[in-house]
Amino acid sequence: MKKLLSAFMLLGLILLLAACSGDANGTSSDDNGGEGGSDSGSAEGFPDKPINVIVSYSAGGGTDTGARILIPYVEEELGVDMNIINKPGGGGWVGWTELANADPDGYTIGYINTPNLMTGYLDPKYNRDQSLESFAPIANHVTDPGAIAIRPNDDRFSTIEELIEYAKENELTATSTGAGSDDHYASLKLNDKFGTKFKAVHNSGSADSRAAVLGGHVDVLFANVGELATLHKEGEVKIVAVMSKEKSPFLEDVPTLAESGYEDVYSWSARGLAAPAGIDEEKLEILRAAFEKGIKNEEQVEKMGEMGLQVEYLDGEDYDQLLKEDEEGVKALSDLMGW
Repeated sequence: MKKLLSAFMLLGLILLLAACSGDANGTSSDDNGGEGGSDSGSAEGFPDKPINVIVSYSAGGGTDTGARILIPYVEEELGVDMNIINKPGGGGWVGWTELANADPDGYTIGYINTPNLMTGYLDPKYNRDQSLESFAPIANHVTDPGAIAIRPNDDRFSTIEELIEYAKENELTATSTGAGSDDHYASLKLNDKFGTKFKAVHNSGSADSRAAVLGGHVDVLFANVGELATLHKEGEVKIVAVMSKEKSPFLEDVPTLAESGYEDVYSWSARGLAAPAGIDEEKLEILRAAFEKGIKNEEQVEKMGEMGLQVEYLDGEDYDQLLKEDEEGVKALSDLMGW
């Protein structure tokens, strides 16, 4: 009987030791697994949830329109939904501040627009901490030349020559998507070089600019080809000049400023994608590869062309160089802005 009791006790002790060993191994395994899973910077499995895409201008504008054409093609490449979130205001800086301050986990990216982006941190009165270093470039999507348009029924002027001559003698209000935007710089350059009297009226996007001119509240519409080409073709506005070195392929009937005798005034907006600085390099490369395929998609390019939007893909490195060049261009305009 004693031997049997001893055997049971020995068996119990063995089982107890095995259970304790199992708990220890299990805890160790769980801890290691937890450490691996808590690395939010890891690119493994990225992306596995929706990505937010910030557009720093109102719905219906050129940036918003281009984003809504492109994003479905990028969704196909990444295999997740992408939510376009409009954050207008502050000349674009409501959205860009949110983008710069976002968690660099790859799930918040956004469009950045030049030269407006640079103005917001180079102008000392804003006292912003952000700079180009606050963003990780993904790819350039669109380069959109500037354009000048009027109401078709305006009896004061009907050509760029008549408009310029009238503006030399009379103050005219002109739209702008924010202080230091490409639209704003364009009117300032004309004032500086040709003695015109354009007075900027700032708003939160090109959709607001169009409404202001069509409603008779502002005299002249300074915007981009992609924002005006369809309206021009439909007869809602009349584009009298484009501010590129060559004619726009979407507006072959419209002269450039230089062709009309007003040289050395050029304007454009480059629109591309960026992530917050600090994003994991592998995640950034995944995004870059997906956007390259989406932007180069022939169907996407065709749809953009139908809207008058000129696709110009630049990879992350080339886009970064473009941004730096545009930054130098804005610095050269500091005297016009009174900095």
